[in-house]
Amino acid sequence: MKTIGLLGGMSWESTRDYYTAINQGVKERLGGLHSAQLVLYSVDFDPIEKLQHQGDWPGTAAILCQAARNIEAAGADFLLICTNTMHKVAPEIEAAIQIPLVHLADATAESLLASGIKKVGLLGTAFTMEQDFYKGRLQQKFGLDVLVPDADDRALVHQVIYQELCLGQIHEASCKEYLRIISQLAQQGAEAVILGCTEIAMLVDQKDTDVPLFDTTAIHARKAIELALLS
Repeated sequence: MKTIGLLGGMSWESTRDYYTAINQGVKERLGGLHSAQLVLYSVDFDPIEKLQHQGDWPGTAAILCQAARNIEAAGADFLLICTNTMHKVAPEIEAAIQIPLVHLADATAESLLASGIKKVGLLGTAFTMEQDFYKGRLQQKFGLDVLVPDADDRALVHQVIYQELCLGQIHEASCKEYLRIISQLAQQGAEAVILGCTEIAMLVDQKDTDVPLFDTTAIHARKAIELALLS
């Protein structure tokens, strides 16, 4: 079994879900007392969040590059960044290490295309929904047509992520708002919606809507398991 490297803590709530999903998946595949062989480095999210909102992406990259080097030094065979938003600095992290980086947007796109989906809605932080590092990768590398909510709803989605979900708070009113936005994206032609922030699955899941949802945490975890168990 290969050793999975997890760069987490952004937020720790979603990193916990990565840890659980990967270990459960390995146990389901191998049985018995098997669990995942992994290295987890969990950062303090508070200074990173401040740098994000100040637009200091080089500052965030410096923190995460050092964390990634620590993961590599601890023996990981490949690396997952356990957050969609911080894939903004994925090129810097990839350049800082010698082990492969398993890009979350690529794993998500592969899952969408395998399901025959070409037009998809995207929910995430404002950075993920509005900037090109994630949405543009889906469009340019994989040919997906990506829809995002309007400006007011993007602000709402972003606010709920940082002021509620990253604090472990789940509110029914926010769930209803997210489901309304998901429905609107479907009405605009989205065949499915990407839950493009690792915390969103804490708030909504497939049982809440008929619109197909692609949970990036679950997708990334499955990809990690596949790579770890390759002979």
